[in-house]
Parts: sequence; C-alpha cells; structure tokens
Amino acid sequence: MDVRIGIIQTAKELDVELGADVGREQLLADIEGALSSPEGVLWLTDKRGRRVGVPSAKVAWVEVGETSDDRRVGFGAP
Repeated sequence: MDVRIGIIQTAKELDVELGADVGREQLLADIEGALSSPEGVLWLTDKRGRRVGVPSAKVAWVEVGETSDDRRVGFGAP
C-alpha cells in the first residue's frame, strides 16, 4: 500500500510504502482519526519498520493507493 502526503507550504510530498499486511479500510480509519484533531500526529510505519510522523495541522492532502510492481524510472516513465 502506498501513501502520499502533501505538506502545507512545501512543494514536495512524502511517499510512504506500507507493508502488504496493512488493510485499506483500517488505514483510512487511522488516517481519519489522526487528522480529526489539529493537535494530532499521523503516524505510519513503512515496510522496513521505520515510523514516520506528520503533525495533522501540516497535512494538506493524503492519497492512498495500491503498491505497483511496475515502477519505471527515467525518460520513459509516465
């Protein structure tokens, strides 16, 4: 599962690749719960076990998608 997070006042976005055992509905519920409070922190654990925390007041948008195995790099990438 891939999660992309847009940060307020930053042109870059944060990409986190989660493990295969993460359920989409549970992930969405966790994100919604963390973002419901401006003092909250959105915590995600990537597939290598590293924890990433983003203050919910700084989150502009969140995109949740399935992990794609056909990642291409270079000039031919879409």
